[in-house]
Amino acid sequence: MTDKPIKYRRILLKLSGEALMGRMDYGIDPEVIGRLANEILDVQKAGVQVGVVIGGGNIFRGAGLAEAGMDRVTGDHMGMLATVINALAMQDALEKLGAQVRTTSAIKINEVCEDFIRRRVVRHLEKGRVVLFAAGTGNPFFTTDSAAALRAVEIGADLLLKATKVDGVYDADPKKKKDARRYEKLSYDEVIARNLQVMDTAAIALCRDYGMPLRIYDMTRPGDLMRILKGQAIGTLVHAAA
Repeated sequence: MTDKPIKYRRILLKLSGEALMGRMDYGIDPEVIGRLANEILDVQKAGVQVGVVIGGGNIFRGAGLAEAGMDRVTGDHMGMLATVINALAMQDALEKLGAQVRTTSAIKINEVCEDFIRRRVVRHLEKGRVVLFAAGTGNPFFTTDSAAALRAVEIGADLLLKATKVDGVYDADPKKKKDARRYEKLSYDEVIARNLQVMDTAAIALCRDYGMPLRIYDMTRPGDLMRILKGQAIGTLVHAAA
């Protein structure tokens, strides 16, 4: 039986900062980031243009300290810097595997990152470089989920993927409720109306307004990223209602 062809030309992958911790309580697990880098490189070698947005929650979460009294804008700027650290770590992991990588930042930090310039980023993708997007949108009060939706639309991605530690979206917490039901497909409006917290509301609304399909899947299962790109219905798809 012949191998299935890749269905998507260009994707945007959203990784949470917490995903990089693995079993650690803080920071970056080298084993986890190495495995993720291998999966990203595999799909890139298969002809897929790959952009990646990485969160910073493994190092710092601005919203959390804002609740404890820190100025929210200051906290969010600190969170943006945490995403730069994670992006540079992913860049290093990918380059050690032989990938060509460019890290771009929504805030100016030219000594370590390129500025985000849409036309330049698209050219990097066309040349077969993995592009990492750091510092969120560059604005406080916006999550890296919103940044992922925004960058996916800006670069003309065919699919936005959110890598989590759960195999899709459930109607309840599957760790607390054994009979929780997993959704195979949802519309954008269903996600918002049911408050399913797939991504923040601003991100889902942006995907809805521009018809950006979103798939949530379990990043801890090796090979699922490639299987999704070959058309397998893994995880939960959020898209326009039929």
